[in-house]
Amino acid sequence: MKIAIIGAGWAGMAAAVEATQAGHHAIVFEASRAIGGRARALNGTLPDGTSVTLDNGQHILIGAYVETLNLMRRIGVQAEDALLRLPMMLLFPDGQGLRFPAWPTPLDALAGIATARGWSMTDKWSLLRAATGWQRQRFQCDASTSVAQLCDALSPRVMAELIEPLCVSALNTPADRASAQVFLRVMKDALFGVQGGSNLLLPRVDLSELFPQAAVRWLDGHGAQVRLGTRADSVLPQGAQWQVQGEAFDAVIIATSASEAVRALENIAQDAPALIANEIWQWTRITRALQFEAITTVYAWGPGATLPHPMLTLRSDSTAPTPAPAQFAFDRGQLGGPHGLLAFVVSASAGEREALQAQVLRQAQVQLGLSLQAVQTVVEKRATFACTPGLQRPGPQIAPGLAVCGDYVAGPYPATLEGAVRSALAAVRALGPGTDITRA
Repeated sequence: MKIAIIGAGWAGMAAAVEATQAGHHAIVFEASRAIGGRARALNGTLPDGTSVTLDNGQHILIGAYVETLNLMRRIGVQAEDALLRLPMMLLFPDGQGLRFPAWPTPLDALAGIATARGWSMTDKWSLLRAATGWQRQRFQCDASTSVAQLCDALSPRVMAELIEPLCVSALNTPADRASAQVFLRVMKDALFGVQGGSNLLLPRVDLSELFPQAAVRWLDGHGAQVRLGTRADSVLPQGAQWQVQGEAFDAVIIATSASEAVRALENIAQDAPALIANEIWQWTRITRALQFEAITTVYAWGPGATLPHPMLTLRSDSTAPTPAPAQFAFDRGQLGGPHGLLAFVVSASAGEREALQAQVLRQAQVQLGLSLQAVQTVVEKRATFACTPGLQRPGPQIAPGLAVCGDYVAGPYPATLEGAVRSALAAVRALGPGTDITRA
């Protein structure tokens, strides 16, 4: 089939690679001149005038992201070079916290819990008992359960130093509002799935180079096309085919943000047959109901600034008299960037850019003893959907030859890079042979 893919973010590029490998001819339309969507490189400048490559938000992967890692290997990205693999660790600046040894799964998790610094035996036992219960229940729970409800038997220290940081990093939703079922799925894959599933994979290259740019080069060598600066405003059904900007295609995959997908599909519905239009309106109704969470990344620099590890967990409290909003800090100097450059991540962030930036710089001074200058603060207001209990997410297929992919589309994972890639694979596989949509 000849497939039009609208959007060159991670989902769109994953769909293009999957479609091309399946023997289809893929053409990607991207309105901007940049690829990668919400996980892409940015240009920045250090206070001393040095040019630097940043990211539109600091991302990490974990070893359980098997589809993303497989896709990267398929297009020639060497994960061992592009990603720094570390055992799971949630260590605070004072050295307390959790660190897994490099042992087989799930012995690494058991040993990490048993040796957690600063935790009492009561803390450790509460987590081991809860984890055993989750495994016994096959990592299933009622869809209406929140993470806070799931973990109500855990000690306050375990909640504050493990569950809440993990929840907000994986789901970008606070524990009291986050879906326990989705959280359990991530925990199952990380702690009891593939070997090394809990490992942290920290990018050593910018996010565009990590996958999207490599995908462009691979697609160029395999007959596919990526058309940058080309907005696909006109998508019209025509018999067994679709017209995109006047060009005929057998299928269309919309791989944009949720809001852009809604806009595009509502335009398509205006000229679609009644049955197809009804499916589109149902899809857009579900998608419009999604709520979104912001993520703020504060890049800051100081001469000689460094962390004891490439990634540290911070003690976060946005409601304190002196707010400390960041949950994690990353030493970009240990990840291929310039020395002295740090990235602070505020998941599920709220507030104005300037206020958050000032609060993070103060937090760095108090918790890390570092006096830093702001480099750039990136606020992605609709970074992820709010992953709440019982949430209904839109499906990947709308009509014959019309599919959607993105990290918000229905699937087992929250809004992560792995979620985006999995949705792309599902969208391509959902496309069947051409069907006359006027008779659907």
